Amino acid sequence: MYCVNCGVKLADTEKTCPLCGVVAYHPELTRADAEPLYPNQKYPEPRVNPMGAKIIVTTLFIIPLLITLLCDFQINDRVTWSGYVIGGLIVGYVMCVLPWWFHKPNPVIFVPCDFAAIGLYLLYISLYTKGYWFLSFAFPVTGGVALIVTAIVVLLRYLPKAALYIFGGASIALGIFIPLVEFLSYITFESIHFLGWSFYPMIVLVLLGGMLIFLAICRPARESMERRFFL
Repeated sequence: MYCVNCGVKLADTEKTCPLCGVVAYHPELTRADAEPLYPNQKYPEPRVNPMGAKIIVTTLFIIPLLITLLCDFQINDRVTWSGYVIGGLIVGYVMCVLPWWFHKPNPVIFVPCDFAAIGLYLLYISLYTKGYWFLSFAFPVTGGVALIVTAIVVLLRYLPKAALYIFGGASIALGIFIPLVEFLSYITFESIHFLGWSFYPMIVLVLLGGMLIFLAICRPARESMERRFFL
């Protein structure tokens, strides 16, 4: 301990300074808070130009697209394998980057656009490979999943309090849709036998959807589950 006036080192038992007589400690005195050298929330924050970032990301998609196309033309003098790469890049851009160009992208609009891009990509693959499986398999499967996902997005956006009903109904719809997928694969690809494996996930999804709807209806059960899982 030191004297607050002259700085002489004091023993712990001394109440006053033997040199200047100043009281060694003033617990009743409070020190005024000084203004900090760096006020809160005054630091300069680095900012990223959104438009510049969008252009850079778009360029990163365009460069491999052009390189792939040029390599394909250099080797085969036409578009062959590069179509798959270009289509995949376009689908990825539509799903990940295109909504970024809008100030407030509406998922109700962009989710169907994503599935439309996926459907067109599958159509290109079907036509190029002459598989003729698009109309009998890819189109109904992609369209069915698109309807279910779009319905979930629309209902969650406009009815957020009915989330349990929405996910429960979507689970049941998806469970019923899976046997249709297996049936379409059976009639499209004749070499695949109809095994009936789809009924197992269908039963699980239907039961899960029924449980979610039950929890939405029965408030005591829902509150019990929330306490049990700390929700």
